Amino acid sequence: MKAHEIMIQEVYKVKETETVRSVIEKFIKYRISGLPVVNERNEIVAYVSDGDIMRYMGKHEYRIFDSSGYNFFVLGDNEEFDKKAQSLLNKNVLEIARRKVVKVSWNEEIETIATILGKKQIKKLPVERNGVLVGIISRGDVIRHSFKTIV
Repeated sequence: MKAHEIMIQEVYKVKETETVRSVIEKFIKYRISGLPVVNERNEIVAYVSDGDIMRYMGKHEYRIFDSSGYNFFVLGDNEEFDKKAQSLLNKNVLEIARRKVVKVSWNEEIETIATILGKKQIKKLPVERNGVLVGIISRGDVIRHSFKTIV
């Protein structure tokens, strides 16, 4: 079985010119956790996930050494966290998205797709044909198509 036989063709995506606010709105509206980032030619240039947002928000810690030599991590207060969250909304998506995108060709075999999803520990793979985004495959898609005789 090939990628184009199991992929979802209606792909939610975000343009490289959009803000993180737009990304979060799509996460909430479509109940998803990641989006391919595309340019004006619909070529995949990055991928943004809820993990990228968490990594940005989580860089809010300070290391403090006390006189006994122990060190502690102290998180900033809620007001600082809220300010950071607000400033994130207006950032361009490419400021937090991952530029090295794991993706597959539209004619990739399902076994290879399962291997990539498992080894890379990712939830979704963008599918491209001739360099253009044409679909997306999730772990669930692979499982549904692999075990459809059970259901």
